[in-house]
Amino acid sequence: MRTLLIPVLCAVVIVALLPLIAGYIVLVERKVMAHMQARLGPMRVGPHGLLQPIADALKLMLKEDVIPTNADRLIFWFAPVASVAAALVAYSAMPIGPAFQIADLNVGLLFIVAVSSLGIYGVVLGGWASNSHYSLLGAMRSAAQLVSYEVAAGLALVSVLLLAGSLSMKEIVQAQLDQGVWFVFYVPFGFFIYLVASIAETNRAPFDLPEADSEIVAGYMTEYSGFRWALYFLAEYANVIVVAGVATTLFFGGWLRPLTRYHDHFPGTHVELLDVVPAFAMIALALYCFRLAPRQPLRVQKRVMAAAGVKCVLFAGILFAALFGSDAVREGVHGAFWFLAKVGAYIYCFMWFRFTFPRYRFDQLMRLSWQFLIPLGLVNVIGVAVAIVLRERWDWNPFFSLVPTTIVTLGFAAWLTADKLELSGTDEDIAAESAAVLPGSGE
Repeated sequence: MRTLLIPVLCAVVIVALLPLIAGYIVLVERKVMAHMQARLGPMRVGPHGLLQPIADALKLMLKEDVIPTNADRLIFWFAPVASVAAALVAYSAMPIGPAFQIADLNVGLLFIVAVSSLGIYGVVLGGWASNSHYSLLGAMRSAAQLVSYEVAAGLALVSVLLLAGSLSMKEIVQAQLDQGVWFVFYVPFGFFIYLVASIAETNRAPFDLPEADSEIVAGYMTEYSGFRWALYFLAEYANVIVVAGVATTLFFGGWLRPLTRYHDHFPGTHVELLDVVPAFAMIALALYCFRLAPRQPLRVQKRVMAAAGVKCVLFAGILFAALFGSDAVREGVHGAFWFLAKVGAYIYCFMWFRFTFPRYRFDQLMRLSWQFLIPLGLVNVIGVAVAIVLRERWDWNPFFSLVPTTIVTLGFAAWLTADKLELSGTDEDIAAESAAVLPGSGE
């Protein structure tokens, strides 16, 4: 009974907190965008706009739910539910720390990739059931985009699997602990390929072609309204957290702290020096909040900033107290801190890219995958395999065996960029291509 209780509690926590977390990720994204554009962002609902996600959720639940007259009502209703369900099920094999995991599967990575890929059925079915040309076009774009970049992402993951020798998420983290280095330093090109592919798989800008407002109104979500419309965005942000968790586990050591090889202790204690970094980081954040509190223009904003500082002090106390608990408590608390910090940094990069790069054309999107990322991924996998052979048969140092293969991969990437990839076409080139396809269009 006890063996079933912990996974059930973990599942309940994920299902209960994920919508709230997704809502506040949206708020953080709007705040980050506002900061980059020198403005404030949401400020009206709640102190400093902190209640904006709750107001948005209430507004969407109270909105009229419109179903097109000639739509397939059953599939129209089921499609967004399928996308959210696939994203939630993928969390079952995701370890959030050494103790917080629903199921430790020996094929955990394969399960996550397979289940999260099922979310495309919700997009395709929603676009088809809407009986709209815009929705169908957006659904077809999303299907083509996912298939293309799933191949590139799979090749990036294979390079990590060759190093770890396992599909279990926990064993991949353990392999990085045993080797004393995060795999991102062994296979930087694998991480780059996965980063680009994960942005495209989650339909995030600059690869948000399936919902391009300037071309197809809103894509596969054109005919959706109210809470059904919100379910698609919930699935999108849930998938963003999934890909961030996979990247953290495979490339950044999961819940491991940086510099895992160093185990220097405080004199006379069993507390390691680097284990106090999380507590000091929270204290520094608390001091920053206390410094900003008097500078806020409104009294309620001053109180909110001061309350944020108090919470940071509380978290610092929990992290510091965990150092004197059992090994399981210390690893669980600090492991969760490092895992969530890395996931948060990865999601911040998603936001940064969205507000930095312009949207690609769809032909550029396909060309980037098939003519650049997939060939580069194949060369990267071959290079990692050669490095493993050099290490196992001739006892080469892992770094020394991977340096020449990484240099070869870099040279291949430069050759692809110079001679094979033409992502940007001039207006004259586009007009010439259009004239070739549509006679008389160039006049």
